[in-house]
Amino acid sequence: MNNSKKIVFLTLKVFAATGGIEKVCRVAGKALYERAVVNKSKLLINSMYDQQCDADENKYFPSEIFSGFGEAKISFILSSVRAGILADTVIMSHINLLLVGWLIKLINPKVKLILFAHGIEIWGSVGFKKKHMLPCIDVFVPVSNFTAKKIMDVHHVHEDKIKVLNNCLDPFMPLGKEFSDKAVVREKYGFKKEDIILFTLSRLSSKERYKGYDKVLEALVKVKQQFSNVKYLIAGSYDIEEKRYIDEMSKKLHLEDAVILSGFVPEEDLVAYFSMADIYVMPSMKEGFGIVFIEAMFYGLPVIAGNKDGSVDALRNGELGTLVDPLDVDAIEKSLLSLLYNLETSAPDKAVLLHHFSFTQYKRNLERILNGTKPASAN
Repeated sequence: MNNSKKIVFLTLKVFAATGGIEKVCRVAGKALYERAVVNKSKLLINSMYDQQCDADENKYFPSEIFSGFGEAKISFILSSVRAGILADTVIMSHINLLLVGWLIKLINPKVKLILFAHGIEIWGSVGFKKKHMLPCIDVFVPVSNFTAKKIMDVHHVHEDKIKVLNNCLDPFMPLGKEFSDKAVVREKYGFKKEDIILFTLSRLSSKERYKGYDKVLEALVKVKQQFSNVKYLIAGSYDIEEKRYIDEMSKKLHLEDAVILSGFVPEEDLVAYFSMADIYVMPSMKEGFGIVFIEAMFYGLPVIAGNKDGSVDALRNGELGTLVDPLDVDAIEKSLLSLLYNLETSAPDKAVLLHHFSFTQYKRNLERILNGTKPASAN
């Protein structure tokens, strides 16, 4: 391989938001930068929506290789096309950047185009224009086998053009907080020392009701008949309509004293929430992968997830946690009870978790993809 090759990494947001895709971009940027240092090659990262100052003093890569265009879309496109046609490889972090890749390929057909595919954005119809441009992609990099199958089934992409790259743990994830820090969070929400805390972290939207917390509420009715000290903390920003829905459902099920909505939690505080909880439960139906699952397991929480989406990859087909039918309230109830009766022995195997989802393993697999070889098996 020619180590002098240049890579251009195109993103929508890296630092201006804290969602899963932004986490992927930060970690991918770090991996690509470390690779460029070793190979003495060139790397340029362009972000459409970040401000240039957003990258200042970041821990992932030098701000000198980063350009934030602050929503100046035309400038972003022109700059990215100019850089891309002189590159050997262009990586797009999202299908909404496909136009830029297509223009680059139109001018320089020799450029290798790689598209990261996260989940719902590529599972269905992408519109006539994007459908027309998709064949320009040389390698699709879905974050899970579920998304890989969707790409093949919906967009008729041959499996030879698909290389699964599971997401990984952020290399800068802090270790768990001491008990005193856990106690602060518990006290904030009025939890008693003997309370058992179920935890879900998700944006709550009335337009995207697929995370499964409503099914957990239904299951909780019978769970509390055997474990009256169980509380359910749902963290994340919410719209007014969804808060009303959850409040009304909790009241109807007589769970008002057991269900707590925290609202938005800053990223730097999340470690304390993970550390004070006992079980992470989110039987979702539309996870592309579910970084939150591997984060919860990193902090020792047993996890319950849905078996109909990319969560299967995050839990290694059930090796690391419990997979349930996200629509089956009885199955969720039984899974919760099984964990509650065996809390002391239900922690995930951290060695297995780190073997598959460490930043080191992610870098190895990304390197294989860039070299045109198959990454280590994703499940």
